[in-house]
Amino acid sequence: MLEHIAYIVIGITLLMWSADRFTDGAAAIARNLGVSRLIVGLTIVAIGSSAPEIFVSILDSLKTCAPDKPDCGPEVAIGNALGSNITNIALVLGITALVRPLMIHSGLLKREIPILFLSSAAAFVFFWDYKLSHTEGFILLTGLVLYFIWLVRVGIQSRKNHDPMVDEMIEELPEGMPTGKATFWVIVGLVLLVGSSKLLIEGASGIALAFGVSETVIGLTIVALGTSLPELGASVASVLKNEHEIAIGNVIGSNIFNLLGVLGIPAAIAAPTIEKNILNIDYPLMLGLIIAMAVMAYGFRGPGKINRIEGTILVAVFLGYYIVRFFVL
Repeated sequence: MLEHIAYIVIGITLLMWSADRFTDGAAAIARNLGVSRLIVGLTIVAIGSSAPEIFVSILDSLKTCAPDKPDCGPEVAIGNALGSNITNIALVLGITALVRPLMIHSGLLKREIPILFLSSAAAFVFFWDYKLSHTEGFILLTGLVLYFIWLVRVGIQSRKNHDPMVDEMIEELPEGMPTGKATFWVIVGLVLLVGSSKLLIEGASGIALAFGVSETVIGLTIVALGTSLPELGASVASVLKNEHEIAIGNVIGSNIFNLLGVLGIPAAIAAPTIEKNILNIDYPLMLGLIIAMAVMAYGFRGPGKINRIEGTILVAVFLGYYIVRFFVL
């Protein structure tokens, strides 16, 4: 048990550190090749912030099943995709709003929310038969590519209109880095992302066996919490600098990426089955949180706002969900 807990702690720590190094290096290389700061911020940095979920998804999809468990699949990856979305809204936005109430003015953010709903609807349709096919995985990944194309096009237009989220995002990009140093950090980050993902999956599988719960539940809870820590740190840091748009933008963008990319990868590689409780418990909660976030972000009677009372409710929902999912169902 202690060994598996250590694997999880070390894996999560290295995932966060290596994701930062990989993202900084990749962004610097792109900038040195002449790619605009806007495109770097909307694509490379966005992908880098979801690197922990991506690599956990890939490694879990490629794992070798034991002879006595021929039907095993990427359960951790499936749980991580949905669990990270629940954690991002309930915990990350909740804690961020407790630190400082969030004010939302960005038009780009409000245009991303319908895409989040469409991605959620696609996931529901694909979950309906309790399995994900290879074709459905490729559909989700194609949707991710189309999302990035749309995001860049709308982002360019939003910058001309001085959208607050786009302006804040560009200001937050790291300064230049020599190509040699950037390449070094990309390689180091990539190697450690793979290694730390393996450690995290190994630890998660061991904890699941020890507690007698499925790997899906571990992915929904422990792994999702660990891979969502970069979003938590980024959102709290942003709101402390009065960059409210980035704080919620991290969450919305990450959730879209989880539904299209992190869920699409195991489907495309392994075509896994889906636990019934996913449709009965986890998906309804995720959708309810997305609806609540949308209502708060749109601010139908003025600018969108998530205040401390709403933040407290979100954190309470997160804690209640963890208790029920890990110890009851």
